[in-house]
Amino acid sequence: MAAPTVSKGRSTETFVDNKRKDDIRMANIAAAQSVADAVRTSLGPKGMDKMISTASGEVIITNDGATILNKMEARQPAAKFLVELSKSQDIVAGDGTTTVVVIAGALLKASLGLLTSGIHPTIVSDSLHKASVKAVEILSAMAIPVELSDRDSLVKSASTSLNSKVVSQYSTLLAPLAVDAVLSVVDPDKPDLVDLRDIKVVKKLGGTIDDTEMVKGLVFDKKVSHAAGGPTRMENAKIGVIQFQISPPKTDIEQSIVVSDYLQMDRILKEERNYILGMIKKIKSAGCNVLLIQKSILRDAVTDLSLHYLAKAKILVIKDVERDEIEFVTKTLNCLPISNIEHFRAEKLGNADLVEEIALGDGGKIVKIKGIKDMGRTTSVLVRGSNQLVLDEAERSLHDALCVVRCLVNKKFLIAGGGAPEIELSRQLGAWAKVLQGMEGYCVKSFAEALEVIPCTLAENAGLNPITIVTELRNRHAQGEVNAGINVRKGQITNILEENVVQPLLVSTSAISLATECVRMILKIDDIVTVR
Repeated sequence: MAAPTVSKGRSTETFVDNKRKDDIRMANIAAAQSVADAVRTSLGPKGMDKMISTASGEVIITNDGATILNKMEARQPAAKFLVELSKSQDIVAGDGTTTVVVIAGALLKASLGLLTSGIHPTIVSDSLHKASVKAVEILSAMAIPVELSDRDSLVKSASTSLNSKVVSQYSTLLAPLAVDAVLSVVDPDKPDLVDLRDIKVVKKLGGTIDDTEMVKGLVFDKKVSHAAGGPTRMENAKIGVIQFQISPPKTDIEQSIVVSDYLQMDRILKEERNYILGMIKKIKSAGCNVLLIQKSILRDAVTDLSLHYLAKAKILVIKDVERDEIEFVTKTLNCLPISNIEHFRAEKLGNADLVEEIALGDGGKIVKIKGIKDMGRTTSVLVRGSNQLVLDEAERSLHDALCVVRCLVNKKFLIAGGGAPEIELSRQLGAWAKVLQGMEGYCVKSFAEALEVIPCTLAENAGLNPITIVTELRNRHAQGEVNAGINVRKGQITNILEENVVQPLLVSTSAISLATECVRMILKIDDIVTVR
């Protein structure tokens, strides 16, 4: 007799394998951390510089986080996040590109600890978001308002930005220059907006960084055309910016003209001469005596013959002006670009007191246009450097300094530097974590500890003992010294505001919020799908 079958109550629990998801998360975090560790040593005024060798054999020496990461070829998708992170910090604030990556790396390390304790990624991610909102509030409460008329504060924050760069010894020259450049392009109608495209940085090899200067007017790192002995200096200049060619016209379609005798050849040459002469007479009759000619891709913008006639007409010629410079040039000269000889009229010209070619001590030449009438709100900075590496780094550092001043124009608040805001954040978030309930408090506490990475790294890079310094720093902040920070030069803890180490509030707040955003994104990923 068959035994009766007993239907057992099936357990509804099924085994879900989370191993793969955890592995991918760990791999992502490890990749992002290795990128953060790569730039960590270049943080702060005593940070090391990186030498980057590109595939084409070009060598770049830089301290700028965004540049280092930009040149890195990150293959792992999560590592690319950090490269994009430093780019977005560069766009928002311009400075703090290394800080943002180091903070992201530290937050990832903290998250890893929480995940291994068995806390769910979503809880970690939400706590991180709450902590970042609170952090921005704390920073805003610490900030000191600043007026744009207070030039000293602006110069201090620009020189703090420059102090961590290769060209830090020139910060006394470059910081005031950056401040003056930004303040000269601020539009009173829109006082919160600064477009850095209105500041043109012209690099010219030769001399030293000490020779860098700000020019009220225009600078071209080109020579005047000397082909036919034309003038190289023009007072009371009437300047025309042209986008057409002063050379014989070409046929629209590919064709060849067969010349069978000398009479026809003479006629062709005569026609060419008359055509060019006709153009130059029109230019001269409009009263123009300086021509800026846009680079042409169709045919030669000028020929030897046209240069000869222009020199006869005593017109100073600057050729090969780049297409993307035209907008800046016309805005500065307050004139209109002329695209056809028929439209060449006196009202489209710009006026200036002096256009001259200046020979530099080392054989190079530049053209300066000074005393422009009704000049637009633009300015030019001529950067000099003894070699290409220094020159490029000086330009990058100057860009960072300009961005710092722009941040202060957008959001007129200053905050102490030297690791002071991070330790204060760490202290206040730690206290706030005790008030929170459950897992959130636990998560926020570990994020608060993670923020100590900035002062810790600053101390490490300066060759100090990070444990002693950070402990002492915590102690000072616990006693209520909000602005106590690491003075890297003296190797001890002082009031950083008195040492003039300040940075714009926007740099710190955007660093915290962008870093947390990036970390949350990495935490939420549990699988990588490759699509062929």
